[in-house]
Amino acid sequence: MSATPQHPQKNRTSRRVLAATAGLVTVGALVAAMPAGAHDRGKGHGHGHQSRTVDVQLLSFNDLHGNLEPPAGSAGTVSETQADGTVTSVPAGGVEYLATSLRTARKGNPYSVTAAGGDMVGASPLLSGLFHDEPTIEALNGLDLDVTAVGNHEFDEGATELARLQNGGCHPVEGCYEKGKKFKGADFPYLAANVTSEKTGKPILKPYTVWKKNGVKIGFIGVTLEGTPNIVTANGVKGLKFHDEIETVNKYAKELDRQGVKSIVALIHEGGAPASASYNYDCDSPGAGDGISGPIVDIAKGITPKVDALVTGHTHQAYVCTVPDPSGKPRMVTSASSFGKLYTDTTLTYDRRTNDIVRTSVESANHIVSRDQPKATDMTKLIARWNTLAAPIANRPQGWITADINGRGSTAPEKPLGNLIADAQLEGLAPADKGGAVVAFMNPGGIRADLVHAASGSEGDGVVTYGEAFTVQPFTNMMNVVDLTGAQLVAALQQQVSGSNEASPKILQVSKGLTYTLDLTKSGADRVVADTIRLNGEAIDPAKTYRVAMNEFLAGGGDGFAALGEGTNKLVGASDLDLFNAYLAAHSTADAPLAPPATDRITVVQ
Repeated sequence: MSATPQHPQKNRTSRRVLAATAGLVTVGALVAAMPAGAHDRGKGHGHGHQSRTVDVQLLSFNDLHGNLEPPAGSAGTVSETQADGTVTSVPAGGVEYLATSLRTARKGNPYSVTAAGGDMVGASPLLSGLFHDEPTIEALNGLDLDVTAVGNHEFDEGATELARLQNGGCHPVEGCYEKGKKFKGADFPYLAANVTSEKTGKPILKPYTVWKKNGVKIGFIGVTLEGTPNIVTANGVKGLKFHDEIETVNKYAKELDRQGVKSIVALIHEGGAPASASYNYDCDSPGAGDGISGPIVDIAKGITPKVDALVTGHTHQAYVCTVPDPSGKPRMVTSASSFGKLYTDTTLTYDRRTNDIVRTSVESANHIVSRDQPKATDMTKLIARWNTLAAPIANRPQGWITADINGRGSTAPEKPLGNLIADAQLEGLAPADKGGAVVAFMNPGGIRADLVHAASGSEGDGVVTYGEAFTVQPFTNMMNVVDLTGAQLVAALQQQVSGSNEASPKILQVSKGLTYTLDLTKSGADRVVADTIRLNGEAIDPAKTYRVAMNEFLAGGGDGFAALGEGTNKLVGASDLDLFNAYLAAHSTADAPLAPPATDRITVVQ
């Protein structure tokens, strides 16, 4: 959702056990390195013969978003259904624990490959975001990640910056962050099969890679959602074309099959919504895939049977489902929540005679990345090193709060933190010389965390530091104030629940003074009850012009809000983060901290 400078790619050699098989791409081939001492399941009875099948362990996760430290507040918990039916919240996540979980899981599994479903970086907390996500790439190298798909957030800073994360090199503007150290880049391939250059027509990164060990070969194809341009700023996707997920995966599955690679896993940065938020919910009850909905279901049903399993993401949900492929055979579709709180362990039974996966033997389960296990010391050192560099900026107090102000962790249409952010934007841009805004809109997906009352470090409870404010709004989007007619304003509110947002509504967070009723018993645009919309108590006049504040992402029509993209007389203001911090400073002190705002702007009928 934010986009900045870009950079050329160069060839790299990997220490991982990956062999590149696509010659048309810009990233260099990775050299396969075969670890010694690996043995097959059931190998021999004193005769040295290999068994026909071997179990390959596929460990996967998705949507890490640079959360190296354990995510705070409700964003750092996982819902777990107990045997008696009650649901508890379990603290989870943090790369120190994720490393331990993955390393423990790999023990006793000589054939183990680790893959990710995109959004490893972007919208990251300050510890990673301040350094353009170099710390996260370094951590993923240490986790022995073998391969990942790109997600939409990998494009937040543009394709050339993504190439830098893959290939290494210091940032073009800020240079190298540590004296005498040059950023090495990812030692695993980023796959972008459905993202092509408008100039060349070729994928900007490798479309697929093949993991090889002792004759076992598994192909991985990586795609992001075709709708990425709708949810990333225009600069982030400039010069790129995004293609249909099904067509792309099927095209490269055919290519892999022709090369003799019969075992294929698709890494797809698109997902679904299970009927329960509990990570251990059985979404195959009562039938295969009955408990999941959303875009991934139709995608899974359209992807060729040549693909044996789908690792997905984007929706930040947890599920392990079987969705039938086009031939009607069950196929595993998984997602491991977000922020490193879960990982998925899937057993793929590989048949050496057919070189394919025995689909009926595939087993999978999500596991909590528990915080009551030992921390990985190498990750602790990595975090401490980068924290030392970030500390002068990160620890600066910005304001004080009386209690948690929930944003990312709130499931309600109107979020307390959303109201706070929208109010900050309106206050900062209401003066005539700042834009003359009368209302402000904030996209819910841009709120990346909660404001948590408990101290994250030595600052003391209730203190909001720069690092915590950055974690809430990490994009540093520039604010825009534009003219919209009353009719366009009403249309924008209706677009929250219609068009591309009908199946999964995106409820804008609104500034103080705007009120309306959201009737979820209705369908489409009718869910926004037009004659209830009021601004400071007055009905919206369709013919009148209103000055509306929003970030540059929304002002470009992002998230399906075409009406917001029709604004005229644009004035560019300060960044969203600057306005947020200014509001906290103006409205709170240590003696008079800020209380969570009431959520009384949107009346919800269910």
